[in-house]
Amino acid sequence: MSDVIAPPAKVGDGVDDVDTPALLVDLDAFEANLKTMADRVATAGLRLRPHAKTHKCAAIARRQLALGAVGVCCQKVSEAEALVGAGVPDVLVSNEVIDPRKLDRLAILATGPARLAICVDSKDGIHALATSCERHQVRLDVLVEINVGSDRCGVESGEPALALAEAVAAAPSLRYAGLQAYHGRAQHLRDWRERQEAIAHSADGAARTRDLLAAHGLETGVISGGGTGSHPFELSSGVFTELQAGSYVFMDADYGRNLDQQGEARSIYRQSLFVLTQVMSLPGRGYAIVDAGLKALSFDSGMPLAPGGITYCRPSDEHGMLEVGAPGGRLRLGDKVRLIPGHCDPTVALYDWIVAFRGERVEEVWSVEARGARS
Repeated sequence: MSDVIAPPAKVGDGVDDVDTPALLVDLDAFEANLKTMADRVATAGLRLRPHAKTHKCAAIARRQLALGAVGVCCQKVSEAEALVGAGVPDVLVSNEVIDPRKLDRLAILATGPARLAICVDSKDGIHALATSCERHQVRLDVLVEINVGSDRCGVESGEPALALAEAVAAAPSLRYAGLQAYHGRAQHLRDWRERQEAIAHSADGAARTRDLLAAHGLETGVISGGGTGSHPFELSSGVFTELQAGSYVFMDADYGRNLDQQGEARSIYRQSLFVLTQVMSLPGRGYAIVDAGLKALSFDSGMPLAPGGITYCRPSDEHGMLEVGAPGGRLRLGDKVRLIPGHCDPTVALYDWIVAFRGERVEEVWSVEARGARS
């Protein structure tokens, strides 16, 4: 048996002919999202470095680069390997890597034509990174990650960050390039003002750290961070130089719950990502059974949304239920239904292919190269 999973559709197929469950992208909405973000970032005078952990797909990364992105982010060395191997020329591993084997792989990757950078938040991490880079005779750009409110990775701003930046600058195989200042939790604060206040706090910590480092002779060329939920505030902060938003290309049910400045649950970005599923059983008890369950959707941000007032519920490994009211409801055996995932990133990671359609026809089929990138 071949190790290659066949795509669920081919160019020219009708959307209703796509094998299920499948990941769909509406190209009209997707392209509008790409352009909207690119225009906003360019108008604000920042660089766009979108996060590829959202899509794990070189074809999408290339479209982002074509609209002015300087490169992409990823979270794992294996993601960087997959994207660089597919021709993406500039990748920031916006996360800490500590295992010497992974760091050796990153250093080897950096010996090629692509530009690589990585984040650190400890002296041990700096030492391990420098050792691998020395071993493979490369010099790598390094961002010091500061904790700007997520309380996840990152050292505290100010003096702790200065100590790490100095350690990076002292390592001949490393180059201090700037600060990583991403506030993940702020992306899903529902209230506009709460998100604004959270990013104001982040920007203040990043600015104070930048100024402290400058006073010690370390110029901070890059302050990178920001996401889909908070990017208006990073763009207007006067502090950030680089935006890492990722989910804007797809959107999902969770981002759909964020409120705008008027208190409305709406966004300038359109829903472009769907999971196509098929009705496989109509037991006659007010619901339909579909073939998208726990292995086809991510449920960390709640249930997917179904169209027309139908409710998705009770997922199991290979099944989901759609509450349709009266026995049989409005659905028939074999009907295809487009679900909006609760969380786009981990849903995409379940698929080998993305089927891109326009109107009701498949126009492109993209490989998810970094899917399964575990290390």
